[in-house]
Amino acid sequence: MQEAPDISERGGDSDPAEAEEGKVLLRLVGATKRFGGTVAIHNVSFDIRAGEVLALLGENGAGKSTCVKVLAGVYPPNEGSVEMGGKARVWDSPLSAQRAGIAVMHQHPGLFPDLSVAENIFFGRFPETSLGVIDTGAMADRAAEILDTIGLDVSPSQPLRTLSVSEQQLVEVARALSSDADILIMDEPTAALSHREVQKLFAVVAQLKARGVGIVFVGHRMDEIFDVSDRIAVLRDGELLTVEPADVLTRQDAINLMAGRTLVAGYPERDQPPGDVILQVEDLSRAGEYSGISFNVRAGEVLGIGGLVGSGRTEVARTIFGITRPSSGDIAIDGAPVRIGSPGEAMRKGIAYVSEDRLSQSLIAEFPIFVNGSLTVLERCTHHGLLQREREIGAVKEQLERLKLRYASFDQEISGLSGGNQQKVVLAKWVATRPRILILDEPTQGIDVQSKAEVHAMIADLARQGLAIVLISSEMPELLGMCDRIVVLNEGRQVATFDRAEATAPKVLEAATRSAAPVDAGPETHEVPEAPAQQSFAQSLRNLLKRREVGLLVAILAVIIPVTIINPRMMSPANLTPLTMDAALLGFVALGQMLVILTRNIDLSVASVIGLTAYTSAGLMSANPELPAIAGVAFACVLGAGLGSINGLIIAYGRVPSIVATLGTMSIFRGLHSLWAGGDQISADEVPAHWLALAGTEVLGIPLIVLLAVVVLAVAAFVLSRTRWGRELYGVGSNPGGADLIGIPSTRRIFSAFVLAGALAGLTGALWASRYATVDARVAFGFELTVVAAVVVGGVAIRGGSGTVLGIVLGALALLIIRNGLVLVRVDPLWLQGIYGLVILVAITIDAKIAARHERRLQRRATP
Repeated sequence: MQEAPDISERGGDSDPAEAEEGKVLLRLVGATKRFGGTVAIHNVSFDIRAGEVLALLGENGAGKSTCVKVLAGVYPPNEGSVEMGGKARVWDSPLSAQRAGIAVMHQHPGLFPDLSVAENIFFGRFPETSLGVIDTGAMADRAAEILDTIGLDVSPSQPLRTLSVSEQQLVEVARALSSDADILIMDEPTAALSHREVQKLFAVVAQLKARGVGIVFVGHRMDEIFDVSDRIAVLRDGELLTVEPADVLTRQDAINLMAGRTLVAGYPERDQPPGDVILQVEDLSRAGEYSGISFNVRAGEVLGIGGLVGSGRTEVARTIFGITRPSSGDIAIDGAPVRIGSPGEAMRKGIAYVSEDRLSQSLIAEFPIFVNGSLTVLERCTHHGLLQREREIGAVKEQLERLKLRYASFDQEISGLSGGNQQKVVLAKWVATRPRILILDEPTQGIDVQSKAEVHAMIADLARQGLAIVLISSEMPELLGMCDRIVVLNEGRQVATFDRAEATAPKVLEAATRSAAPVDAGPETHEVPEAPAQQSFAQSLRNLLKRREVGLLVAILAVIIPVTIINPRMMSPANLTPLTMDAALLGFVALGQMLVILTRNIDLSVASVIGLTAYTSAGLMSANPELPAIAGVAFACVLGAGLGSINGLIIAYGRVPSIVATLGTMSIFRGLHSLWAGGDQISADEVPAHWLALAGTEVLGIPLIVLLAVVVLAVAAFVLSRTRWGRELYGVGSNPGGADLIGIPSTRRIFSAFVLAGALAGLTGALWASRYATVDARVAFGFELTVVAAVVVGGVAIRGGSGTVLGIVLGALALLIIRNGLVLVRVDPLWLQGIYGLVILVAITIDAKIAARHERRLQRRATP
């Protein structure tokens, strides 16, 4: 059995002598990296030493993350090299760097929300038994040890998406520690962490230093940089300016080097008195999130909201902006009570909200700057109903110039900007709405010192113009330096309010961290305590009832019972046998579709593959009746795999969107089928009897097709849940970018999913031809809709990364039972298809609402 790594012992392939403190573990030598005509870093050299922390300091876009990705094997340098043990090393992928003893925590965690905490920690390095199966027990035990080391109290089996942002960041820390690396690179590891969690992380860093691990720390918070670092490397515009001991380089010198000029590290002066109260919040509560929040904000005032991550700060902001509804309490604007039911309504009332998560909630990465900037003011950018580029640019140009946005042109994609410049676009977008109330949630998170100064200046300027500003921040200096008053939340309750004159870091921290009564989770959580044994059984039962598969079983029974009452033939062997055979055929192809959808793709060509393989396999048996039936099945599977590989090549390697590619191949395959058939059909009397007997054969009274389906689906369920390939397939769909950062071959995984889907469609085609005997150019015409519906109803998420084999089996059964039931209750054939489609639509709608409710429950769990 493969052992899980232990951070208490040194690993990697370096010489043991290099563990001695101060020894050079790795060097970046003269590294240059270009992207097209843009030089990200030029001739950068520094070394990483055992038992030391080297900080990389610089503005956004200075080249820090590029250096990290070159070291980690994500990017190969165009010039220069990475050296270990005095020898140049070439990383084929991030996995090569990991195997050499380099662990990386990237700026944007490459985690997989649909996988468990333990799977995230060991993703790409799963401990396996001698049979090549993931050792889930060893993985869970080792994950629990590491989680305990970093002080994260969660279950290793817990889905990652149920954790808060800060807890997920700590899982990223745990993953880095699990690799037993000689070198640990931490790119913005504290951006989403509270003060208390940062201290836990730094305690772990101290332990690693004592064991001789060399650490690279990338960050923007100057206090943290100088607290944790032994040496500091400063970069500007892709070039290394200096590497100095942390006790020699002063903070002001570091700031000036980064900026290229003297930049005073302070906060803008504001001495104008506040005006009238604009926003008033009175006893605002939301069950399970926060309770009894009351404050007001005046014109020209900056009100800070402090507290640990998860204390309810963001949740209060989202309620004021209309994203969520309060359970009780009042919101008033200019003294008049208001009900805000949506963000659109909030914007009409003069409220703007800058979210803490700019990447997923505030920006569209593939869109250019001017489009992102004008999204909130599109009505001002049209002429006779048509958008005009000049007006879109004009809507935000003034704000972007004020913030000194660094960009190539307004047509540049947002994804090509640094984090600080992205945040400037977000701010400009909302300021362009000309709000009266501006809510800023972590507006300077992850941006450099100069960008922070520009954002702070803008906030002060907006306050001078009379805006009422709510500033949520995890950075204590920012709260103390920018805010006129600070409201402190603790576990969803308001525990203190400080005026600017009395607010100090110790006071705010003490209020934010002292024990507080938990927020009432609402009437739904008031349960009678149970005895331990009863509690265990009841909890297990509740967990079982929450499973999507149980809901599908209930839906199936809800159809079977009334139909059986109306027509007892529903449960007769004469009805159940063909029904299970149809379910087996649908199960094969639904499994293939599931594999594809898990990777965030879709295969619309599946029915045409079934039709083409059905006709060709029947044609083969007709022309060669002496061949065994298995030869026809094998031929269909190989042909299906070949057609699937065409889809895979176009989509995985050609980067063509799957819905476009498979829509095209669907027509091509169907056209080939029609040309081949030439209007003819292959009937039962043209194929050998043993070919027709294949589908009708029974073993112990059970159709062979059904037994084969059970075996194939059971094996697939095991492979997907217990093997490296299966879990990596889920990971690729859950977070493609994260898989690439780790070095998982996502392109090959996607290709293999399409090949297998094609092979399963070919198997279905052969069995279809055997079962229905007569085949022509219309075999399985329109069947792709049923396949996709079965997979979606079965719980496979279209967004990828989530779903079970049992779910698709039940989804397929549910659809076939609905159709069968409609026939048995004698629905007019002319109405059958329409009613069937309506029932599917209703089923999918109900299922989507159940899934959304489940997701909201998970989100509430993720907000402590």
